[in-house]
Amino acid sequence: MGAWDIVKIVMQILGGMGTFLVGMKVLSENMTRLAHGKLQHMLNRTAKSRFAGVGIGAGMTVLGQSSAFTTVMVVGLVNAGVMTLFQATAIIMGANIGTTLNAWVIALAGSDITALFLALAAVGVFISMFSKREKTKSVGNVVAAFGLIFVGLKFMSSALTFEEGSSAFNAVKAMLSAVKNPFLLLLIGIAITALVQSSTAVNAIIITMASLGMVIGDGGNAPLYIIIGSNIGTCVTALLSSLGASTNAKRAALIHFLFNFFGAIIFMVILVPWKGFADTVLAGIFPSGITVFGRTGLGQTLQIATFHSLFNIINTLLFLPFIKIFVWLAEHIIPEKKEAGEEEADIFGDLDERLLRSPSVALGFLYQQTGKVFSYAMGTLSEAFAGFIAKDEGVAPRVAAENARLADANKKGVSYLVKLSASPLVMEDEETVSTLHYVLNDIVRIGELADNVTKYTRHYVEDALVFSDEFLEMTQAMFEKIERLYALALEIFLQKDGGKLPELDGLEDEIDTDRRVLVERHIKRLNEGKCRPQNASVFINLVGNLERAADHITFIAHSVE
Repeated sequence: MGAWDIVKIVMQILGGMGTFLVGMKVLSENMTRLAHGKLQHMLNRTAKSRFAGVGIGAGMTVLGQSSAFTTVMVVGLVNAGVMTLFQATAIIMGANIGTTLNAWVIALAGSDITALFLALAAVGVFISMFSKREKTKSVGNVVAAFGLIFVGLKFMSSALTFEEGSSAFNAVKAMLSAVKNPFLLLLIGIAITALVQSSTAVNAIIITMASLGMVIGDGGNAPLYIIIGSNIGTCVTALLSSLGASTNAKRAALIHFLFNFFGAIIFMVILVPWKGFADTVLAGIFPSGITVFGRTGLGQTLQIATFHSLFNIINTLLFLPFIKIFVWLAEHIIPEKKEAGEEEADIFGDLDERLLRSPSVALGFLYQQTGKVFSYAMGTLSEAFAGFIAKDEGVAPRVAAENARLADANKKGVSYLVKLSASPLVMEDEETVSTLHYVLNDIVRIGELADNVTKYTRHYVEDALVFSDEFLEMTQAMFEKIERLYALALEIFLQKDGGKLPELDGLEDEIDTDRRVLVERHIKRLNEGKCRPQNASVFINLVGNLERAADHITFIAHSVE
């Protein structure tokens, strides 16, 4: 076999792998869109038990079609501070189980039905192109992705199919049988998986070789060592993702590695001395000549899929009772950094781009965090108003600093929304993205109105203005209603429940009435000579700004409509 023949084989294998990986990516993105809301719902249940965490991790991986998808998401959630390491560990264990489904699908796929999968890809593309409904488009993309996946497998299979006894066959056979050391095969599995960042792709290659009767190493357990290595290699994606993240995010990625590393040690200790494991245990489950769905010759491919499942299920059962030990170990390997003069945390928390792998989860997190920014803005307004009542000019620098943080949070929030807009979103999520742009603007306006109140406080003090007790009491009563309005608006916003909007609107009408009554009484006192004219500007602007703050609070609540 000449050099050009080798190049053609390598190029065909790479082309097949590329087609396979593109299919996996399209499948993952569109399965995630079809699972809109389900991922967020599952994540909200992670705190209940470690068993629930395992189930949720497996479910997320099936929906996302990638354990890397799930583990990187988990790293992002830990980095954002919305998931504990204990929760993350259980989900990571479940993700390893969920990814084994892909090996079974690949093992059961026939290599003699390529035309069907080509047709499947074409049908999926036509569905996506000509459908007007978004959900139907996603279904079409899923169908097309399945076609691409198996077409990619066929390309790889064709590249490795040679006439027995030919020079190409003998050359490939010699190359595959050259590596017999179990630990070298393990390293090959790690390296290839780390390179392509997909254990499924490596499993596909091994299963394809097995389906063609190709012997790796000296046969027996040899393919299993590569499968074990692929489980370690898949941790590289999460480890790379955790670079530059918080300490806990790095720990989550490390736990993923430790889980697979310790599992690999256990299985290597069993397999290296027990050379007949594959030929006895696995062959006992699926004999080489077994017939499945009317097809023979699937025995060895099903043995590999079985081993992949056994590796992850057994390790999960072994390590699940020791989650706290994994957390303890990660905390000691990566200790908390103690830095003096650490900057105050961002109001939004960490808007982690890892979460963009699942736009619905990222948007759900951003929505909840927006509620926190809303609360921060209201706290700024309350501080400014309390400063006015107390004639305290000292609140002005604090309010200015808080407004600077609000402005910075707004920029980060808008930037994150722009990135979300570029992600594959369902129509409901697109509407939420648009809504949050307006909500963030309303929040910033509340902060700016708080800044205005501090300016009125300065005039109050520096110009020695005098306000009647009646005015101060009525203004305080008005602000108490604004605080009640805020509490109701926050509840409506976070729960996305418009059922209480009539109650909120009634309260907002009362605040409008209070402003009107206050201004009318002030004008009456001016006409009667009971109030100094220089008070008018501060008086009218103060109650006007408070009423406008109530308007912005009301706009935020009505965003759920």
